[in-house]
Amino acid sequence: MTTSPLITTPFSAASTTDDVLAGIDLTGVRAIVTGASSGLGAETARALTAAGADVHMAVRNLSSGEKVANDIALSTNVRRPHVHLLDLADRASVQRFVADWEMPLHLLINNAGVVTGGLERTAEGWELQFATNHLGHFTLARGLRAALRDGAAERDGSRIVALSSTAHMRGGVDFDDLQFVRRAYDPQIAYAQAKTANSLFAVEATRRWQADGIVANTVNPGGVATGLQRHFTPAQKASLEAAEAAGVFSYKTIEQGAATTMVAATRPEFAHTGGHYLDDGQEAYTVPNDATLADHPHGVKEWALDPELAERLWTVSAALIDG
Repeated sequence: MTTSPLITTPFSAASTTDDVLAGIDLTGVRAIVTGASSGLGAETARALTAAGADVHMAVRNLSSGEKVANDIALSTNVRRPHVHLLDLADRASVQRFVADWEMPLHLLINNAGVVTGGLERTAEGWELQFATNHLGHFTLARGLRAALRDGAAERDGSRIVALSSTAHMRGGVDFDDLQFVRRAYDPQIAYAQAKTANSLFAVEATRRWQADGIVANTVNPGGVATGLQRHFTPAQKASLEAAEAAGVFSYKTIEQGAATTMVAATRPEFAHTGGHYLDDGQEAYTVPNDATLADHPHGVKEWALDPELAERLWTVSAALIDG
């Protein structure tokens, strides 16, 4: 269990993005939000834009992204976010995005995610959920490190926010079979591995880059009905319904779900410290790896914050991307 004091804020599960950003002026802040064409990403882009940030929406579907950008411009009456093509499952797409980026960056929000109903692979043969949710964001962040360093120098620090999930409690990273070559494929376990990897990324990114003024934190948005669930199998839907019935979670609005992202992205409590896992606007307490989700729906497992596992995952991920 965590022994050091946990970081607290005035916010809760009921807080919204606008609650968190009340009184905050983000003029001059340049932000990238992945997966911003729907759901939590769209709300994150809207809230940041309304607070004055210069938002760049990195999306797989340009037409959907353009529509959301237009809606944000109309609803905020501030500015229209920029829209860029980014397919996190395609290394070439990530590399093009990075090569085209030429400005200092102050905020990178790794929001995009995918859930599959069965085994799908990328062109490299990588399991799609791990490739998209972790490796794509890993490649993006590494490629933007210099931009984040320059942004940190401009504004006394830059931040990365990685979205995870309570699903991380179902499983850690299986370094012996990352791509589900030998073990039977379970999409829920694959998603859990990817969400644990998101948290471990934040731990190691902070260790490596904090001297440059870059910190990374992980957030759990909680239960939010978004397009992420559209590919759920009957078994996945039944598991979700059982968890809700057991009180593991209750559904939030989109605005409430994105609020913890805003806490990690903008609050002074997390300006210069990273490697934390946030839940309902607060730093979550750590639980043993054998703890159950039903007993600790707002905890974070040790395997998601373990610095040795984080360093190992970084090394393995870099070898995959650079190989």
